[in-house]
Amino acid sequence: MNPFSRSSLRLATLACLGGHLSILGVAAEQSDATPQPTPNPSAVTASASLVSCEDEAEIGAAYLRERPSDEGVKEVDITLRVWQGISPGKHAVHIHQTAKCKPCSAAGGHFDPGPNSNTSPDGNHPFHAGDLVNINVNDQGHGLLVAVTSRVSLSAGPLSLFDDDGSAFIIHVGADTYCPGGEAAGCAGGARAACGIIVRDD
Repeated sequence: MNPFSRSSLRLATLACLGGHLSILGVAAEQSDATPQPTPNPSAVTASASLVSCEDEAEIGAAYLRERPSDEGVKEVDITLRVWQGISPGKHAVHIHQTAKCKPCSAAGGHFDPGPNSNTSPDGNHPFHAGDLVNINVNDQGHGLLVAVTSRVSLSAGPLSLFDDDGSAFIIHVGADTYCPGGEAAGCAGGARAACGIIVRDD
């Protein structure tokens, strides 16, 4: 049994609600000192099983929870863990535009549904709606990404991950440099290491 169960993902996601995280998110381990908010049974949730692009072995999982904010916009808490199959170091993590992982290239470009949409991974980066921060994987192959974003939603609307063709997570082979010099080959992480179709929870 892997040490990062779905219940632990949910707990880590709830823990991040008590902290102030940037719109793109941060990578952090859960702290016992983090305030624990009261769970909202009406919240919209979703999850993804992450599989290797090489051999389709399960390498991790992700959990998403949408909640209202004081500003009236929807915020989505994301907790993503890997426990094997990803090399140590930083790896780019993005939400991609299509709910397909066979092959991983079928997930398409970065989720970017706006009126001036540009899904090119290395173009318009890091301004896509689906852009997140790197996950840092340790020498044991374990990594945790906790993030909050208002760029996507789980419920109906123009930013919904559950549009006509759904959405998927991609973990890349390389780190995301956030393309400070503009479009450059591989600046957003390069080749794809893992993929996970995002599925709404019942």
